[in-house]
Amino acid sequence: MARKTHKKQPPEAELDVTSFMNLMVVLIPFLLATAVFSQVSIQELNLPSGSGGAVADKPKVTIEVMVRKDALEISNGRSITDRFPSKEGEYDLAALTDELRRLKEKNPEKEDVTVLLEPEIEYNDMIAVMDTVKIYKPKKESDDAPPPEAEVLFPDISIGDAP
Repeated sequence: MARKTHKKQPPEAELDVTSFMNLMVVLIPFLLATAVFSQVSIQELNLPSGSGGAVADKPKVTIEVMVRKDALEISNGRSITDRFPSKEGEYDLAALTDELRRLKEKNPEKEDVTVLLEPEIEYNDMIAVMDTVKIYKPKKESDDAPPPEAEVLFPDISIGDAP
């Protein structure tokens, strides 16, 4: 007769997850705190349109804002109508806003503008000019007054190289 031998079953090991839980306790708040800084904003742009197509009954108004190293210029497509020199290395965005608001009052149906940049213009300067062209945000008169409403100027921006 054969003998049956029983092998001893090894005891089941318990999984120690304490160190993993400690890691999660630290990692999750860190990831949540840094997620705020990874927001992406998109600036919608259009390519400049060529001067082709049918002749309209009314001549089309063209507004071009040229960003140069030393000044901002507004053009009607043929000649420069306004020039705002830089002051202490900063662009005169307030004067640009005033002129764009005047142009918007004269042409309320106009929605598009072309921003033309010289090659060595800083990215922050380009975005500041584009924001100025898109919308006018009046300053608050006092701390307890409600914020004044923003005025949309030229929301359709085309971008290109300055001549």
